[in-house]
Amino acid sequence: MVYQIPGISAEMMGLIINYAYTGTVPITEDNVESLLAAADQFNVMGIVSLCCEFLSSRLCFENCIGICRLTDYYHCPDLRAAACVYILHHFEEVSQVSEEFLDLSAEELAHIIEKDELNVRREEAVFEAVLRWITHDPQNRRQHIACLLSKVGAVQLWSCPQRLLRGKPSVLVLQPPPCMFQVRLALLQSDYFMNNVKAHEYVKENANCKDLIISALSEIYDLNSYGQSSSVNANPLTRPRLPYAILFAIGGWSGGGATSAIETYDGRTDKWLNIPWEQESPVAYHGSAYLKGHVYVIGGFDGTDYFNIVKRFDPLQKTWQQVAPMHSRRCYVSVTVVDNFIYAMGGFDGYMRLNTAERYDPDTNQWTLITPMHEQRSDASATTLNGKVGGFDGNSRLQSVEAYNPITNAWHAVPSMLNPRSNFGIEVMDGLLFVVGGFNGFSTTVATECYEEDTNEWYDAHSMGITRSAVSCCVVPGLSNVMEYIARQHYYQHSSSMDILFSSSTRSSPL
Repeated sequence: MVYQIPGISAEMMGLIINYAYTGTVPITEDNVESLLAAADQFNVMGIVSLCCEFLSSRLCFENCIGICRLTDYYHCPDLRAAACVYILHHFEEVSQVSEEFLDLSAEELAHIIEKDELNVRREEAVFEAVLRWITHDPQNRRQHIACLLSKVGAVQLWSCPQRLLRGKPSVLVLQPPPCMFQVRLALLQSDYFMNNVKAHEYVKENANCKDLIISALSEIYDLNSYGQSSSVNANPLTRPRLPYAILFAIGGWSGGGATSAIETYDGRTDKWLNIPWEQESPVAYHGSAYLKGHVYVIGGFDGTDYFNIVKRFDPLQKTWQQVAPMHSRRCYVSVTVVDNFIYAMGGFDGYMRLNTAERYDPDTNQWTLITPMHEQRSDASATTLNGKVGGFDGNSRLQSVEAYNPITNAWHAVPSMLNPRSNFGIEVMDGLLFVVGGFNGFSTTVATECYEEDTNEWYDAHSMGITRSAVSCCVVPGLSNVMEYIARQHYYQHSSSMDILFSSSTRSSPL
C-alpha cells in the first residue's frame, strides 16, 4: 500500500525513517532546512535538536538573520537565542556584509537597533547602518528615517571616557518627538552630527526630523555651556548600550602583600566595579586567560610560596574550581591563548628562571610540556601578536612603547604612555589597548590608560579602586549576566529581550 504524505519529500522521509532505526542522520547545508521542516512536522525532536545544533555551529555574518527568522516557524528556542545574540554582538559586521540585513523591514530593523545589548564601538555605526538600509531602496524607505533615527542609542555624557571626549564637549543628545515611546535618545559626536546627520538629504527632506534636529542643537548649547546634557539624567531612555566585553583585573601586589581582589572595567561607562569573591588565597605575578566560558588564574606568588596551581572562575555561576596543576611552579609567567589551548611560558619557580613551556587542554584537563624556549625568561608579556609595552630597563620604569608588525617583521615606535610603569596588566578590548596598574618606580598605582590606533594617542581611563602591581588582566566577552559586572547605577533598570528580535507581528512571509 502506498501512502501520500503532503509537504515532505521521499528523501526527507527516508532520512527520518533511517534515524528511527540508527539514531543518526546526515545533516548538510543543502538539506538542513528541509530536514528541520520535516522533523518538526512529525515531531521528531531528536532530529530537530540536531538540525538546530548544526545551524548554530554555522552562524555567520551572512546567514544569522535568516536563521533567526527560520525559528519563527519551528520550535527552536536555543537556536533562536543563539542567532539573536549573534546578530546583536556582531551588528557592525552583519550590517556591512549581510544581504539579509538589507531585506529587513523597518520594524525588524527598529527592533534590533533599540536593544541595549547591541554591540557597537561607537553609536555612529548604528546611524550608518540605518543609511545603508535606506539606500538599498530609497524610494520606499527614506520615509522611515525619523523613526529609525530616534532609535539610535546613547552613552551618557557624564560617564564617557576621556578618549571619547577628546578634551572638549564633543557629543550631543537627540531628543525624540513626544509622540514616540520606547525610544532612546541618540548620542553622537557633534562634528559627526553636523556633517553627517543634520546635513544628510534624508534628514533635511523629512519634516518629522525637525524636532530631532532642534533638540539636538539645544543639547549642543548645553554641552558647550555646562559640559553636560540637561536631559541625560532625567530621561530613563537615555542609557548607554550594555558592554559586550568586560575587562577583568585579577589579584596583584597591593599594600605590601598579595591581594585576592577582582575588579571589572566597563568601557561603555569608563567605570570599575569591585567583585566580591571567595578565592581563598591572594596571588600576584600570575597569569590569567579566558577560554571557553572560564577565567583561568595560572601560577603566581603570594609572598611566601610559588605556585603551579591553576584555578578557573565561572563568571555565570560565580564559582571557582581547581583544575590540573602545571608541571612547574611559575610566577612572572607569560600566558596566552592560541587555538583553544592555554600556553604558559617561562617564569620563575623560586630557584631559577625557566625556559620551559607547557600548554593546557580544557577538554582533557591536562597540561603537556612543549618544546622549551631558547632563552630563560620571566617578567615577559605574551600575546598572539607578540606585542610589547613599557617595562623596566634596570634603572627606571619606562613609559616608552614599541609595536611589532608580524607581516613586515619589524618594530616601530608608538607614542609613550601617559605614565611610566612596570608589572602592569595589559589587554585589548573594543579595539583599544588598555594598560592597568603597575609600579611607577615609587609606588604601586591605580592608573589606567588606553591606546587608540586610529588616532595614535593614549587616553586616561578611570582608575581602579585598588592600587596594585603584578596584576593580571583578561577580557571576557558576551556574558548573559553582564549587569552583575558593571556599575548598575550608571544604567537604568534593564530588562533583557535578546531573544526577541523578530516575531510574526513584524513579518508577513517565510524565507
